[in-house]
Amino acid sequence: METGLPGKIAFVVKGYPRLSETFIAQEILALERRGFDILIVSLRHPTDPDTHPIHDEISAPVLYLPEYLHREPLRVLKAWWTMRRHPRYPAALNTWLGDLRRDFTPNRFRRFGQALVLGHELPADTAHIYAHFLHTPASTARYAARILGLPWSCSAHAVDIWTTPEWEKREKIEDCAWLVTCTAHNRDHLASHAPDRDRVEHLYHGLDFSRFPPPAPNGEGGAGNGDGGRDGGDPNDPVVLLCVGRAVEKKGLDILIAALAQLAPTLHWRLLHIGGGSLLPSLKRQARRLNIASRIDWLGPQPQQAVIARYRAADLFVLASRIARNGDRDGLPNVLLEAQSQGLACIATRLSAIPELIEDGVTGRLVPADDPKALAGALTALIADPQRRARLAGAGMARVRERFSFDAGIERLAAKFAEGVRHPQQQAKSPCASPSTRP
Repeated sequence: METGLPGKIAFVVKGYPRLSETFIAQEILALERRGFDILIVSLRHPTDPDTHPIHDEISAPVLYLPEYLHREPLRVLKAWWTMRRHPRYPAALNTWLGDLRRDFTPNRFRRFGQALVLGHELPADTAHIYAHFLHTPASTARYAARILGLPWSCSAHAVDIWTTPEWEKREKIEDCAWLVTCTAHNRDHLASHAPDRDRVEHLYHGLDFSRFPPPAPNGEGGAGNGDGGRDGGDPNDPVVLLCVGRAVEKKGLDILIAALAQLAPTLHWRLLHIGGGSLLPSLKRQARRLNIASRIDWLGPQPQQAVIARYRAADLFVLASRIARNGDRDGLPNVLLEAQSQGLACIATRLSAIPELIEDGVTGRLVPADDPKALAGALTALIADPQRRARLAGAGMARVRERFSFDAGIERLAAKFAEGVRHPQQQAKSPCASPSTRP
């Protein structure tokens, strides 16, 4: 695809590469293949021990901003010395000071310092700044865009939506050229903060099915994992449960462990957990306290191919998402799409946009959040019934492949970039939407 765009798009992300943000890498690669010139701007250096194969296919260079300003003081000072002479700097400074008065935190200082470095080091042919996540990446993108007079836009997801203050959501949505989000549930919430509902558009991330091909019908996994007969009755061949997700409060892993502890001792199962996270030590202690630690394997973060292999070998996927105390919550977890694409029956919670994917009793099971007893009941029923698992798995896989391909979303996103950069006069009326003038 020949875009005819006059310059680069700077993708501002929290960290790159990240195992838990495959959807961002999928988007970058797809846009590159459609002819877009992309610069990845990362607020942090990578911490994951592995990468996914898709990261090796991306050719976009990466600009790492100072993660902590005091560690690169000369770089920050040089950026400030140059950018302070920019004619739009006073307006950007006033925007930041207004934010700082309401959020006097080290994080707010860091974002403005990163924005100065971003504005100073962006290539001169950059035409658009695009932030993944409405909280810190959008702040950095917004401040830099205001200084440079560039249009900026944003993709909002989960934690960023529900932990960003209402005033900040409203002002960022009003200020950006456009915003996309990955669920209808998110769209309705964000549109209520927008000056006009058309500013916010719903685009599912979806899956690139070339990376998640259907499993072989008669091979490992398949439409109806577990239809070989595992029913929890054989201690030497337990039903394999799988959970993929970071060990953070919103994933509800403590609820899952509590539910598993309620299962009858005559029901034989084994849980595999994939993911890192700060709560792993406390979760392991909980499992030991409840005498089920020997039935759980904590596998840590895994590359995509290893995760796909686990989907195909498991009998049942379970994710106990909940609303965290700080308001953070899942939107539509990609792992549910991935699991269903591999013919794996799923149990999840009736929360946020998960019902947009899973229809209870038809394409999976939904239980209330924060309810170990209800989750234990659903687990008991499906562990003991491989035929029902097979029916749910087949219906779930058909639904995902029919409605959740990433192609439609990526085509719409490409069109928004092409339109917005070609026609800057049609951007939202904000100080950041005027043509770029570099010092």
